[in-house]
Amino acid sequence: MGCCCDEDDGDIFRQLINSNFSSSSSSTATATATATTVISPMNSHFSALSSTDILRLIFQNLPIPDLARASCVCRLWNSVASQREMLTRAFVAPWKLNHVIGDPLSGSFWRDNSLAKFAISHRISRGDTVASLAVKYAVQVMDIKRLNNMISDHGIYSRERLLIPISNPDILISRTCFIELDVYAKREVAVLYPNDVPDTRTTYVSNRISSEESNKKVVDSLKRSMHVDNETAQYYWSVSNGDPRAAFAEFSADLNWGRD
Repeated sequence: MGCCCDEDDGDIFRQLINSNFSSSSSSTATATATATTVISPMNSHFSALSSTDILRLIFQNLPIPDLARASCVCRLWNSVASQREMLTRAFVAPWKLNHVIGDPLSGSFWRDNSLAKFAISHRISRGDTVASLAVKYAVQVMDIKRLNNMISDHGIYSRERLLIPISNPDILISRTCFIELDVYAKREVAVLYPNDVPDTRTTYVSNRISSEESNKKVVDSLKRSMHVDNETAQYYWSVSNGDPRAAFAEFSADLNWGRD
């Protein structure tokens, strides 16, 4: 989560504290008469919010959207809100997950913890069809195809596994998921395995994220497709939540907007 504020933390604190101090003497009588009024802690005790320990206590209870907003207040808040412990806690809390293993290539991965972010890894065996898997996991055929970038049902025979969308959130309770960049889905996904043990025999395991080399290949591919420099490609990759197609779509939309 990037910091949206360029002001120095000390300047922010000093402005708020001085403002509060200068107004306190002129409003003493009013404050006494309205003693029962709730005073915002942001104005009355802002210095306490410059303590990293207090910020951790507050941030650990925030959902993903609020944690993202907190990271944009100032550099100090961003440093606390961007800690892996904070991100993981907020990511797993709604679904009661046990743990998340892996480091995403894109920091924007943590901004979305909707059910669509998760998938079940199904190792293809003889007799499997997209339709039979849809029935087995109680999902739609088109949802499986869309997640795995399949045009036809025959695409199943060239793969070792399929990612299955999750329809029942109870599946996530007390489970461990693994952050991966799937070679077919071409996106970062929080993957669940049977018994929470990844299948190390498959070729897609080499694409499990935390690999800087994989990230570089994707960015280089985007750079060639967009005909832009490395920094521009990296930007669109970062704002697309690790999805190359979304990155290119975002780039195209910006390009068309500029022409209009």
